[in-house]
Amino acid sequence: MALQIRARSPIQIQRLVLFHINGVVYDAAAVPPVSAIVITKNEADAIADALASLSWADEIIVVDAESTDDTVAIARQFTERVYVRPWNGYVEQKNHAASLAEHDWIFSLDADERVTDELRDEIRTLVRSEPTMRGYRMPRVSFYLGRWMRTTDMYPDYQLRLYDRRRARWDGMHVHESVKVETGVAGYLNGELQYYPYKDLSEHLIRVDRYTTLAARQMFEKGKRATRLELLFHPPIAFARNYILKGGFRDGKPGLIISLVNSYYVMLKFAKLWEMQRD
Repeated sequence: MALQIRARSPIQIQRLVLFHINGVVYDAAAVPPVSAIVITKNEADAIADALASLSWADEIIVVDAESTDDTVAIARQFTERVYVRPWNGYVEQKNHAASLAEHDWIFSLDADERVTDELRDEIRTLVRSEPTMRGYRMPRVSFYLGRWMRTTDMYPDYQLRLYDRRRARWDGMHVHESVKVETGVAGYLNGELQYYPYKDLSEHLIRVDRYTTLAARQMFEKGKRATRLELLFHPPIAFARNYILKGGFRDGKPGLIISLVNSYYVMLKFAKLWEMQRD
């Protein structure tokens, strides 16, 4: 009797062919398809490369927050599933994107990130059968001041981006949103995400100002209050951690600059928290 398998997409056909080449027969029903989600807001300069790195996914969903540039038009060159809605915060946007997916396994990517070939292949291998964990973290490497940074707090910067939406979802308040797995622990992958966080130092400092305001507000709402000792000691501790303990000195001037900026971030966060509690 001939075995007939009805594939849902060309990606699944490719997987089945791969299994046959390896001499192993897999049950197609046991291979969980993966939906990739991306949220955007005026990302015309970056979105094409991000979506191109997701060509391995079974579907790509883009949720755009009413961009005023060509983000939506560019995204529709890669997928028909592009949706536009008002901005409701990172957590709400990402959970909404996941809710639109046809499949339960979600891979979330930001527009300024890229999936490396190594990470793509690792995910493909992982989903040849139902994964044992409900979520997976992966290292993220940042391109900063002309080089890939694998020192300071920038690395390995593990991000939980592959998850089962039946057991995990995005959570957080004003800043540093993340995927929370309801039960069990998350697994780890070795393949890297590539991250292009800032065009230059000026953009970095602009974001530092914005994110420290959000971080301070989040701490304030959780009942945290800044003390004089925290203002005095946390910034130099942050510099020592980045530059010495995490090897920023090995990256020359970029390593020194990012260590100083991270120390400034900590100082500004606690200073803004003090300002909020004073008011």
